[in-house]
Amino acid sequence: MPVSSSPPPILDSSLCRLLFLGSRDSSTMRKCLWLWGLLFIALGFAWSITAERNPRTERISGSAGDVLEDDPVGRLKVYVYELPSKYNKKILQKDPRCLSHMFAAEIFMHRFLLSSPVRTLNPEEADWFYTPIYATCDLTPTGLPLPFKSPRMVRSAIQLISSSWPYWNRTEGADHFFVVPHDFGACFHYQEEKAIERGILPILRRATLVQTFGQRNHVCLNEGSITIPPYAPPQKMQARQIPPDTPRSIFVYFRGLFYDVNNDPEETSLTPLMSGSGARAAVWENFKSNPLFDISTEHPTTYYEDMQRAIFCLCPLGWAPWSPRLVEAVVFGCIPVIIADDIVLPFADAIPWEEIGVFVAEEDVPKLDKILTSIPPHVILRKQRLLANPSMKRAMLFPQPTLPGDAFHQILNGLARKLPHPKSVYLKPGEKILNWTAGPITDLKPW
Repeated sequence: MPVSSSPPPILDSSLCRLLFLGSRDSSTMRKCLWLWGLLFIALGFAWSITAERNPRTERISGSAGDVLEDDPVGRLKVYVYELPSKYNKKILQKDPRCLSHMFAAEIFMHRFLLSSPVRTLNPEEADWFYTPIYATCDLTPTGLPLPFKSPRMVRSAIQLISSSWPYWNRTEGADHFFVVPHDFGACFHYQEEKAIERGILPILRRATLVQTFGQRNHVCLNEGSITIPPYAPPQKMQARQIPPDTPRSIFVYFRGLFYDVNNDPEETSLTPLMSGSGARAAVWENFKSNPLFDISTEHPTTYYEDMQRAIFCLCPLGWAPWSPRLVEAVVFGCIPVIIADDIVLPFADAIPWEEIGVFVAEEDVPKLDKILTSIPPHVILRKQRLLANPSMKRAMLFPQPTLPGDAFHQILNGLARKLPHPKSVYLKPGEKILNWTAGPITDLKPW
């Protein structure tokens, strides 16, 4: 029997209601719904496999997609300060694990800019100034970043550039950008309540912050910040690619913690707090026995391959709204299911997240099965075709060597779109806005 060239119908609980009209057996109804869900997937697979025999990608259009492939070269010039190696290279030599950490963008952005065509050796013609500080490369034995030295390191570097060059003092950093890819960016703390209490390091409040953390109306997100994806090792991901015509036999996939844990990097153990609150806990409690959901706390060696066999990959908030799963889902063509209210997504002005992902409110997690099974197959396939666009994958990665349109270039595009600087960023002679002595006493100690 030939496979239909049109998508299968939307399957919901209506037929189950007809078949079991008057039945009070909820387990029978659940089994029926599961069977319909499995049939829905099977029909979708058959149709998608037929479509993949003539694979094609779909161009990303619209205001976001149109700027995804912008070329920043020729649109801005960046001056890279030459700092003593104690701010960057020596820190990395002490702990090479920072090269593969999810916060490694601060390292690779520095390397990229040193040989980028947007770099200028003449600071007088620079649009932007970059201070290469590896503020996140201070790891515990278990690999968690300690942010306690970061404010002192940043203050020390700014004191150096402000006393050695005249450019910081002209604007108090308004034409400078800093890469601060920590959990809560320039608030420099791994616990949200402490990060909110600290706030953004006062001396950085006029600068543009390039950070992984993005949440609307949050004290740790400056207006004008550039939200970037966390670092995921490009070579490792490329090495785990499977044939593109492999059927996607998993409906929903997730690996990770479901309950809050003691996320103190100074502690050597993680103790689950068996609390039923939170989006991840709701996923587990509602769908741990649902055959449509392949979810577990175990992290298998086939993790990357499994994502390439899945239709939907859950990206729920954890300690922060974002995680590397978002990058992995996009790279592996698995539709990201974003469960994080108020999240600000990476390169949101360039990547059409509404078109490639599915957004589910945290309070709607118990209805996740109904939400996902009600999406028509033709909508699923369009999202998959958009995800298959190579420019989409490149925008989420920091490859070496670099590629046109990759995450490095998206950062530069974000900086270029903020030009020209308004006249208001330049201070009058003797004018001061920032308070250099603001912040906790510990931040003011020499570094």
